[in-house]
Amino acid sequence: MALPLAVPSGAGARQAADPLVSQGRPVTASSVEAAGLEPGKAVDGSTSTRWASAEGVDPQWIRVDLGAAHDVSRVRLTWEAAHATAYRVQTSPDGSTWSDVYATTSGDGAVDDLTVTGAGRYVRVHGTQRGTPYGYSLWELEVYGTPTGGGGGTPVQANGQLRVCGIKLCNEHGKQIQLRGMSSHGIQWYNQCLNTASLDALAGDWKADVLRISMYIQEGGYETDPRLFTDRVHSLIEMATARGMYAIVDWHMLTPGDPMYNLSRARTFFTEIAQRHNGKKNVLYEIANEPNGDAVTWPVIRDYAHQLIPVIRQHDPDAPILVGTRAWSSLGVSGGGDESEIVSNPVNAANIMYTFHFYAGSHGAEYLTTLSRAADRLPIFVTEFGTQSASGDGADNFARSQQYLDLLAQKKISWVNWNFSDDFRTGAVFTTGTCPNGSFAGTGNLKEAGVWIRDRIRTADDF
Repeated sequence: MALPLAVPSGAGARQAADPLVSQGRPVTASSVEAAGLEPGKAVDGSTSTRWASAEGVDPQWIRVDLGAAHDVSRVRLTWEAAHATAYRVQTSPDGSTWSDVYATTSGDGAVDDLTVTGAGRYVRVHGTQRGTPYGYSLWELEVYGTPTGGGGGTPVQANGQLRVCGIKLCNEHGKQIQLRGMSSHGIQWYNQCLNTASLDALAGDWKADVLRISMYIQEGGYETDPRLFTDRVHSLIEMATARGMYAIVDWHMLTPGDPMYNLSRARTFFTEIAQRHNGKKNVLYEIANEPNGDAVTWPVIRDYAHQLIPVIRQHDPDAPILVGTRAWSSLGVSGGGDESEIVSNPVNAANIMYTFHFYAGSHGAEYLTTLSRAADRLPIFVTEFGTQSASGDGADNFARSQQYLDLLAQKKISWVNWNFSDDFRTGAVFTTGTCPNGSFAGTGNLKEAGVWIRDRIRTADDF
């Protein structure tokens, strides 16, 4: 007999919208059967790893710390063969006092996808009767909910589903807004810099609005293992969502510079991403990082966009789509052109923006002037910039960087800085060796560019 406790009417609709908040969070358990079966395996996002308790002993429990009080709407348990016949799902504000949100004495294993209502920082599955002679074992313990208090506490709570209105980015209330945040480095090299602690710091200490998830296609990236890298992106979207940040899914094509080279791969990848995350309000799709090369004209990029945008729209009709521009997303400036090639021949699609990248050590007045002029004619999103040279290294030019940021603030153009890693180059915000253990909050492990950009992300948003 299963007893969901105090489930409100309409909970199912809310469940669909609430994010996964347990993945990668700290977790403890009453016991562990053996090495490799630790409780953290149940919140790692993989259904090929699991937690298992000691065998033959009742009761047993596993507990996840969500980091702050949450309103919990859904708990999904994926059992191994060693399941519970009788168990309770409980919440607690302090890890000591527990309230039941679900109870059953007739569990049969497999997957229990539970609609619940409750609140607390901690969620516990407390087994009292085993279904087999073994112990208790979960492939995954997934908790869905939202931070208690709601309101405008996070960027996504404040703004909801974004859309392009005219030539600006607007929130779901129609207000023009500017997002500010950080880009990852390539997740084939620096995935270790994107963990629970670092993203907690990015959302909480840095107060970032957006995380750009940079998935290279070549250079040891997606093409080498599509399943691995797609799953990494899934996981990082969930981690950004749980922290109330927007997530830009960056198809980081670079070499070769023709986006058509990877069109088939892009179709496959974005189909799965859009199918999985179309219920979220915080996902943006960047479909071509930096098109480049003499043969890669604006008509080539435009044709690519016309082929790929419908693939995304088939599954996600609402999310903004960000289209790369000619000559390393410079609006054509690095190739001797300017924004007029786009103005006279725009992408034939709604709810899109064009990307602009700059590096203050390399890109001076001509780029700044073009950006200023283009922003009065086109919807622009700066999905990558640095305070150094275009290599992401060298001396910082903070004076020119500030000129750019002043212009972006004036015209409400959203921006993302490169990059949130401990790479040796000056453009990586953390000192070498910071990842994966940190610390990530404060300025103790930041390079000069990291201190500078953190200060500018932390200033109050105008939402």
